[in-house]
Amino acid sequence: MVKFEQPWHLQLVYSFFSLSSLVSVKDTQKSEYVREKSVSVVLLAGGMGKRMGASMPKQYLPLLGQPIALYSFYTFSRMPEVKEIVVVCDPSYRDIFEDAKDKISVNLKFALPGKERQDSVYSGLQTIDLASELVCIHDSARPLVTISDVEKVLSDGLRVGASVLGVPAKATIKEGNSESFVVKTLDRKTLWEMQTPQVIKPELLKKGFELVKREGLEVTDDVSIVEHLKHPVYITQGSYTNIKVTTPDDLLLAERILNNDSFVPA
Repeated sequence: MVKFEQPWHLQLVYSFFSLSSLVSVKDTQKSEYVREKSVSVVLLAGGMGKRMGASMPKQYLPLLGQPIALYSFYTFSRMPEVKEIVVVCDPSYRDIFEDAKDKISVNLKFALPGKERQDSVYSGLQTIDLASELVCIHDSARPLVTISDVEKVLSDGLRVGASVLGVPAKATIKEGNSESFVVKTLDRKTLWEMQTPQVIKPELLKKGFELVKREGLEVTDDVSIVEHLKHPVYITQGSYTNIKVTTPDDLLLAERILNNDSFVPA
């Protein structure tokens, strides 16, 4: 696995969770076997990507000649565990995925995006095969996720019920108040940067959405829905190369990683 130190000007967005509410990745438990054709992937590709400052959503910008969204699309399509990919996108971009249909051996479905992320996830959830054992939710703006990391988070999701890829925080994180003064320095050993995929059992996700809708809650990522149920969420340690392409600097970094001979997407 290749690790790159981020340049000082690279903008990163972190989601950090205390390990008091999440199951530690250090727990040594037997991995679960994920059956073939038992996973529905919900690929979120409906965002507008305003921070990129481009004429189209960031997930459709070319990365070394291929739309960013197709990288993870092809990665999931090569996995025997995956039964179908539900792409949540604006209808005007469906042709990007339909044109690639002949290159994949899994079912391809589409769902309409919602106003917020949780609405898009809910839309995708309504479209999945009812027999699926796991829902694997992924942000299409993360093109460099590897098959090996996906396999790990799927196994943990089957065992625990909910799991998420994450990496230990490398930066010093301080909590500030509304006037921009430091309140305290957080313990880096308990902080993780959350990534995707986030894997949840369908029945658990449906119960979570029922609670979120009933109480009018807003969540920033998918496993947060399950956290509201007080159900444990397991952090599967992923790779620092699984970046989210949000800014022009991120796009340059993604190109750099892909051009490195030691990066293995599988």
